[in-house]
Order: sequence, then C-alpha cells, then structure tokens
Amino acid sequence: MAGHTDNEIVIDAPMDLVWERTNDVESWPELFSEYASAQVLERDGNRVLFRLTMHPDADGHVWTWVSERVADPTTRTVTARRVTTGPFERMDIRWTYEQVDGGVRMRWTQDFEMKPDAPVDDAGMTRHINENSRVQMSLIKLKVEELACTAP
Repeated sequence: MAGHTDNEIVIDAPMDLVWERTNDVESWPELFSEYASAQVLERDGNRVLFRLTMHPDADGHVWTWVSERVADPTTRTVTARRVTTGPFERMDIRWTYEQVDGGVRMRWTQDFEMKPDAPVDDAGMTRHINENSRVQMSLIKLKVEELACTAP
C-alpha cells in the first residue's frame, strides 16, 4: 500500500510573488519552520538539485536528504522527487499553482512508499505529512501575504 496526500491553501497575493517565493529553494529555511538549511547542489535551467536539512527532532536526530525539483513557469507546476530517499522507498511531489478568487491556490500532492524497515508505515507517514503540510502551508500563506502587503 502506498501513501498519498493532497493539500492546498489559497494565498492572497499575486501569482508571480507566490511562485517566486515558494520556488526560491535557498530561502526555504525562512519560509518553512521545519528546515534548518537548504543548499543548492546543482542548477540547470528550471531544474534544481538540493539538500534539505531539518531542525533536530524530539530525539535530537537531524534528517537530511537530496531532492530534485523541476519548475515549469508556463504551466505553474513543479515536479519533485527525493534522490536520497532515507526511510522512503520513493517520494514524488507535485506542486500546482492556480489563480482563483481570493488569490493563488497552491496545492501539494505527494505519493510515496515507506521502506519496510522505516520507523513509520505508509498510513502513519500519510497522517504526519497531512498534519505538517497544513502547518507549513499556513505559515507560507502568512509570510507571503505579509510580503504582498509590504511590496511597493
């Protein structure tokens, strides 16, 4: 059984600002509360290979992995996957951005499978990702909307 999550939020800000801010991987530690650092390893056009490092968890463990993102500014979509998968057998993420009444709908769809020896199964990780996505999306909404209010 594989895991699947689908979360979205509407951000009351211009599309270009939402797109630029949420695709600026280097600044993710300022945008997301969970990341201690984001290091770009390679960039080729709209493709970026990068390492994310989280803040230590409750047990003091620091999780880090390498991911690849390919952004398509024409369709306002991003496909991403973990290159170093850690406890995941696979992790694929799709970000979509859509202009709607009230702003930009940002949607994250994640499809994954946990390794048999992972500390959590697919159902447990689905719950965790859904809870954390809501927290992170709300934080991103707040920060990007604040930027939109202060932009000249």
